[in-house]
Amino acid sequence: MSYLQDAPLGQTSEYVDQYAPELLYPVPRALARGSLALTGTLPFRGEDLWTGYELSWLDQGGKPHVALVEVRVPCTSDNIIESKSLKLYLNSFANSRYTDADSVREIITADLGKVAGEAVTVRILSLDEAAAQPAWHSDGVCVDELDLTIDTVEYRPDLLTTTMGEAHQGELYSHLLRSHCPVTNQPDWGTVVVRYEGVPIDPAGFLRYVVSLRNHQGFHEQIVEQMFVDLQRQCAPAKLSVLGRFTRRGGLDINPFRSNFEAAPENRRTIRQ
Repeated sequence: MSYLQDAPLGQTSEYVDQYAPELLYPVPRALARGSLALTGTLPFRGEDLWTGYELSWLDQGGKPHVALVEVRVPCTSDNIIESKSLKLYLNSFANSRYTDADSVREIITADLGKVAGEAVTVRILSLDEAAAQPAWHSDGVCVDELDLTIDTVEYRPDLLTTTMGEAHQGELYSHLLRSHCPVTNQPDWGTVVVRYEGVPIDPAGFLRYVVSLRNHQGFHEQIVEQMFVDLQRQCAPAKLSVLGRFTRRGGLDINPFRSNFEAAPENRRTIRQ
């Protein structure tokens, strides 16, 4: 946590409105992965998909433009990008002049790749393009309406269990995920989707486990990796994917995806995003 004492998160910050890449602040992924015993080869691949809703710049004539920005950061990068620093960085474009959106995209791609320690993919969408994007939908099983008693809101990975049955392809999801920022202790809200192949995961145990994270601290990326590791250790599926779609804070939503068998999905917003 001492590494984060100099991060913008949780501190009063001035809003700079002229391009300032020095605002970006890296957080080494190794800080959290050590506690999960994730050393050496990772048991998953994937990425962190960020959506930024507060991107604006001036054209050469001084007229403002607004857009959404999507950033995909590989989970193999050395660093995550601290979220408030990214907010401040994106706001720094507000009164700087650029030829077009592609010029802005190239700058953001270079700056974020340098901080992450690996190449990132950036896409800028006009408001019309963003509005035409399909919404998130799942044909899986939503566990939120199960009639059960919750005994704890403290982290309990042992609540994850399997049931009798043949190995199959399954999908469970819940909109009840909540965790806490490790710096500010503010709540983070999200939807979690688990796709797997293996012995059936008990839906009731999965729901209890999701609720047990309600007071757990971790950045969005860390929470999803924690869930992947817990599901793998407790339920041993042959194939596993975990997607977290968190509601936005500071004009940003973060959607980490970790899988040992499939590519990251398209960016489809849930109703709360």
